[in-house]
Amino acid sequence: MSESERRRKRAEAIDTFVRSFVSSENEDLYSNMLVTICRLGADGADRGDLKILNSALKELRYAFKTFAPYGEIPKLSMFGSARTAEDHPQYLQAKRVAELIQEQGWMVITGAGDGIMRAGHHGATRQASFGVAISLPFEQSTNTIIADDPKLVNFKYFFTRKVLFVKEARAIVLFPGGFGTQDEGFESLTLIQTSKSSPVPVVLCDEPGGTYWQHWRGYVEEELLGNGMIDATDMHLFYITDNADDAVAHIIGFYRRYHSSRYVGDQFVIRLNTPVSESSMDEINEKYGDMLLRDRFEQVAGPLEGEDEVYPDKHRLVFAFNRRSAGKLRLLIDKLNEDSAA
Repeated sequence: MSESERRRKRAEAIDTFVRSFVSSENEDLYSNMLVTICRLGADGADRGDLKILNSALKELRYAFKTFAPYGEIPKLSMFGSARTAEDHPQYLQAKRVAELIQEQGWMVITGAGDGIMRAGHHGATRQASFGVAISLPFEQSTNTIIADDPKLVNFKYFFTRKVLFVKEARAIVLFPGGFGTQDEGFESLTLIQTSKSSPVPVVLCDEPGGTYWQHWRGYVEEELLGNGMIDATDMHLFYITDNADDAVAHIIGFYRRYHSSRYVGDQFVIRLNTPVSESSMDEINEKYGDMLLRDRFEQVAGPLEGEDEVYPDKHRLVFAFNRRSAGKLRLLIDKLNEDSAA
């Protein structure tokens, strides 16, 4: 039997298996996953590598299942030190941000530990909290607010855990913290900067009068921007404040007109809560045209073909985004939200 014949028979067997056991509109993706498994076998993959893949798949499957019932509720991912005491101004500030965002109908995701993570759950309450815990040999333990809650997910790997922090968040708030907080902050900004994740507000929040993020911004300006390692517009990808009300107002304001975004083919589509005036469209084309690969910004009513008819009541801003100007894209979103014309 030739190699092409073996591949054909394998594909037929996989398709038959999928139709019998996981029949759904996503049969093509289930089949592709099984093809990948067969290729791992043909590669003679190392058992240790297979254990990583197996654990990662199981962790993500369970996490997706846990978050699925709450898909339409906006969520805030909160990061910060696990060592912050409950009477520290940073803890109290994080608790206040969580309280305020929960009052707006949001839920809060933290790493489920103590310190700033507990403050997030403390302010949001157990009912409006998710925990994505990591197994560590020291320091990390599940806080008493989220312990044993069905919305608590335990992870072995940081990389699978990070997927949930970013995938589920419609906003990210970082409080002062150590290496982990810096890692999570820079990764979130990198994903937005490289258009690997949707634009969301990233707020760096200090205690009242605090200087942690001011010093961080000084380093970014001096070393990263000053040496040409980032663009000047990338400085708009984050917002620094030491006021809880201001932090939450910034997040809510981001969704004033902007609703969500996605790619449809090679077109970037911004869904709008209210349409943009013709005069504003002219200004957008004049001021932000350098973000485009071709043509102009266009506004259309309702979903594009390929959007699966989601949010049929919302207008769309459609354009061929160059995928390089993430900071300029953030400025465009700010322009849309600040424009009072309906």
